[in-house]
Amino acid sequence: MTGTTSPGRGDGRPRRVLILAQLDGYANSVKPLAIERFLREHGHDVHLVDTQSLARASAGRGSLGRMLPGSARPGKLALYANDVASRMLTRRWGFGRRHLSYHVLMTDHRLRRRILSSELALDDFDLVICETPYDAGVLTGPTSAATLYDCPNPWADEVLDEGRLTPRQHRKFRDWEKDFFEKMEYLSFSWETYGRYAQAKYGISGDNFLQLNWGCRPSAERVRFTRPPRVAYLGSLSGQFINLPLLSRLSRLYPYIDVYGGPPPDPSLGLNYRGYASAEVLRDYQFGLITCTRDAIREEGFSAKHLHYLAYGLPVLVPAWRRHLDLLRGSVPYTEEDFAARIGDLSDEARWQSVSDEAYEQARRLDWNRTLEPLRQLLAELRPHPGPESPSHQRYAPSGGAGRVP
Repeated sequence: MTGTTSPGRGDGRPRRVLILAQLDGYANSVKPLAIERFLREHGHDVHLVDTQSLARASAGRGSLGRMLPGSARPGKLALYANDVASRMLTRRWGFGRRHLSYHVLMTDHRLRRRILSSELALDDFDLVICETPYDAGVLTGPTSAATLYDCPNPWADEVLDEGRLTPRQHRKFRDWEKDFFEKMEYLSFSWETYGRYAQAKYGISGDNFLQLNWGCRPSAERVRFTRPPRVAYLGSLSGQFINLPLLSRLSRLYPYIDVYGGPPPDPSLGLNYRGYASAEVLRDYQFGLITCTRDAIREEGFSAKHLHYLAYGLPVLVPAWRRHLDLLRGSVPYTEEDFAARIGDLSDEARWQSVSDEAYEQARRLDWNRTLEPLRQLLAELRPHPGPESPSHQRYAPSGGAGRVP
């Protein structure tokens, strides 16, 4: 993509920006790539480092290198060993999952901070953005760059809701995370209600907030009404919070639900699984579907796929217990008992079109060019970095990982 300089405050010169993210091919990839594209379109020099396989020999899907250590350096070997311990002790062993996850996560966080601090020349940049809590420790080190932690959601409470902490560990984890939030120069969350949650539950001040809401790119081609209305589920199919049992039950209640994503679900769930697909497949549907477990964070939050659906003008079927749906117009709240009836209510084309129009207008209000505008303003106000104009790109790809640099 060719960058074009846009007018702004300050001296108008392009800034050098480093983005750290874990590109998993699903929701964790969406926002960092959107930020990269947005900043390049505004003429900035952007470097994106993928740390998904920081301690592995390869990040390629299906590659044997994903199973092997990528470096003989002590830090990388320790991170690899910690990854292996996590898989063995906290994935399927109930006691280990509840009692040992805290130690594995904090070890991972500390090791990543040490590795990234040694391999990335942060002082070469005007701004460093981190998109994952696993790597965010690097932002606490000394650097002349401005730093922004774009937090997905409050980490300690999410891990608790996944059944991976004891009550004592949760209190310790939350105290640590609260202090971590306050230390950030700039702090954002993937959705504004998570910031409110962190203020209410963690007691953070919010003085360093620079909120960058999740966004979307409204499609030029909108969906159309057909009968019977078809429902799409698009996204990751791993993780407890996805609530695959609910998705299975809803599929039995309404037979026109197609499921896209990965990894492939257990066949016993009876899902109409269609494999992995890009968001363009949504053009062939009339509703988007969200299923998730009910907990305090999910009640206050949102789902990344919600914005994908809105971008095509799809009314979004979302659990009725989720709050703040006034921020996501075009949503259709449902319970398991009335799920089929809610679809039936919108099987009239005029009623469906009204909700579709509302969904698409919401997507226009959440265009990335709007939700990321505070970031453009921040860069316009930063003093340009006095460092080298074009340092070597290779140094920003951590060895043994999958650093992707433009």
